[in-house]
Amino acid sequence: MSVTVEQVLAALSGVKDPATGREIVADQVSDVRIDAAGEATFKIDLISPGFPLRDALEASVRAALAARNLRGTIEWGLKVPQKPARQDLNRLPTVKNILAVAAGKGGVGKSTVSVNVAMALHRLGAKVAVLDADIYGPSVPKMLGTAERETSTTLAGDRISPAMYRGIPVMSVAFFVEPGNAVVWRGPMIHKLLKQFLEDVDWGEIDYLIVDLPPGTGDAQLSLAQLIPITGSIMVTTPQEVALIDVRRAVNMFNKLEVPVVGVVENMSFYVCPSCGHHDAIFASGGGAALARELGVELLGQVPIDNRVSYGGESGVPVVEGAPDSEQAKAFTNVAARAALALSKLSATGPKRSSLLRTVT
Repeated sequence: MSVTVEQVLAALSGVKDPATGREIVADQVSDVRIDAAGEATFKIDLISPGFPLRDALEASVRAALAARNLRGTIEWGLKVPQKPARQDLNRLPTVKNILAVAAGKGGVGKSTVSVNVAMALHRLGAKVAVLDADIYGPSVPKMLGTAERETSTTLAGDRISPAMYRGIPVMSVAFFVEPGNAVVWRGPMIHKLLKQFLEDVDWGEIDYLIVDLPPGTGDAQLSLAQLIPITGSIMVTTPQEVALIDVRRAVNMFNKLEVPVVGVVENMSFYVCPSCGHHDAIFASGGGAALARELGVELLGQVPIDNRVSYGGESGVPVVEGAPDSEQAKAFTNVAARAALALSKLSATGPKRSSLLRTVT
């Protein structure tokens, strides 16, 4: 019996993406071909890099084909959805999703998470950029090492080309301040700089802009929420209660700004002795999981303490690249994949405009 493209599409018509519940034939299935043996080959675009539910989706596809005595080969692709544009915030039209990485206090490894999540998404095939919005303590360039390309003006001379690190565009105030000099600016100057980073930088076509926020709940967070439609945020914490207290304050701020918190990352979760394998919960245990339950969000991952993480930040080779098979690199990659999936789910929701953003200047 000859097989047609129409038969294949009909078989797949009832298959739904396990993440969104939408039928995949609507906009995820393409390039259906039938060979001489009557076997189908077709492409399925996943909605996020490292899609954690791919096995479930594949099982549903193969079951749907088998039910009609069809066989097929799947070619996996990636098509990251874009959150609907807001008319009041039309900056960054070429950026599909903006992920803010935040923490209630300093010293919990927020920038380390930002850099490694960015590197992981890039390695998973997404187009990624990083905005270092930690104006007073910019550390992203240091953690990424030597730039392949320094910041410059575009060929037309009217915009800024970001620096390039391992194929990832990066902007940071560190590029414009002498090493060792302090940035002593008030809120309006921070707002102006961030606005320039967003409006005057040629970011290009980007799936995910990772924004490394400063710790706390200050001017930079409010300015960014006023200037751009942040798709979602992840909260970085260590397990102990003193860190969780500050994270709760940051979550409260994001709730007021109507920026969804998609999950919690527990950094420095535990230490594993390289000699005997003993686990030691240096900063207590269970705090991140308890916070995620309290907030009703996902615990995206628990990253163990290891000197390869700190060395990677010091040497400019993030652990995701320097030690990709390590437990820490796998944890960061898992965080990246699950956060990206959460953002893709959010893309189906319409934009909001917070009353706080209308009134605070």
